Amino acid sequence: MIPYISKSTFCDREKELQLICDYIQNGSNVSLISPRRYGKTGLIYRVFDEINDLKLPLRTFYVDIYATQNLEDFIEKLTEGLANVLNKGSVLKNLFKSISNIRPVLTYDAITHRAKLSFTFANEQEKKASIQSIFNFLEAQETRVLLAIDEFQQIREYDGVNMEALLRSYIQPLKNVQFIFCGSKKHIMAEMFTDARSPFYESTRHIYLNKIDRETYASFIEEKFTESGKTITREAIDYILDWTRIHTFYTQTLCNTVFMQCRKKATLLDVYRAIDLILTTNTETFMQWRSMLTRAQWNFLHAVAKEDIVEQPTAGEFISKYKIGTPSNSKRLLDALVEKELILPAIGPQSTTYTLYNVFLSRWLERI
Repeated sequence: MIPYISKSTFCDREKELQLICDYIQNGSNVSLISPRRYGKTGLIYRVFDEINDLKLPLRTFYVDIYATQNLEDFIEKLTEGLANVLNKGSVLKNLFKSISNIRPVLTYDAITHRAKLSFTFANEQEKKASIQSIFNFLEAQETRVLLAIDEFQQIREYDGVNMEALLRSYIQPLKNVQFIFCGSKKHIMAEMFTDARSPFYESTRHIYLNKIDRETYASFIEEKFTESGKTITREAIDYILDWTRIHTFYTQTLCNTVFMQCRKKATLLDVYRAIDLILTTNTETFMQWRSMLTRAQWNFLHAVAKEDIVEQPTAGEFISKYKIGTPSNSKRLLDALVEKELILPAIGPQSTTYTLYNVFLSRWLERI
């Protein structure tokens, strides 16, 4: 699903949008944290759109490093992100000139027309030097630069290098470049920016994305149906928001499916039909996930789905009901599934609760 089309199709986040723009205009870096598929990436592009509308003197870049596994991957993704904005002009040539010592090879995807880069490095020192060269290139631009790095917590997975310390040493002296560090693993991102032992300690202003306000979302859904020549009942909207737990990606997907299937007026029956279609078409994927988990992990996942929300995963009642074994076994299974991003912990003021990360998987498991 495309994360952002235009401000007219973007729901709410007005407070967060204003905060980010204020922080950026004030010269601060930002750390933006939310679970995956809450609309974090869409918000970044909405910020870029707002910067353009306000005619702020900033050139914006977005880089997603979720798939990176090492320093070399990071360099490739970072340079690709810059190249896709700079395109084929003289500024792009200057970028490659600044890192020419590492022999970049640029190609373009025939279908997407997006840049694809590969590099040849003689040693680790060349890799580190290339990152510094890229930041020096950005620092030298006539227009201030705003660089958003998505799934920033991934740098902790790199072997053989303290990536946090390395990046901080290159970023700290920059005067012409600002950053939005985005991440979906709250505990890791919080540690990176609030732990006094971390190189990025207190280097950003923090924003946490929560769910969109229910009434705001309901009004938005009704409005979009109306604008497109259809209507939807409030009963149908309420069921959609309950069933998707107001999780942005799943709400959007279900609404899109309902709109596609209904004629002029979407009712609760249309929502039921759309849900059946979504769960049926995803069944094969869910079964593949099952094959990648141990039986105990799958059974634990099933138990959490049946409960909808679990407040005490090591409590005797939960363990006995689903034959999990012992509290230590339950804790071990829970930690493994959180690490795999299949279970989402929600840290509250009094306790932490747990739900399945994938709402569609959760609803599918409820049925079996």
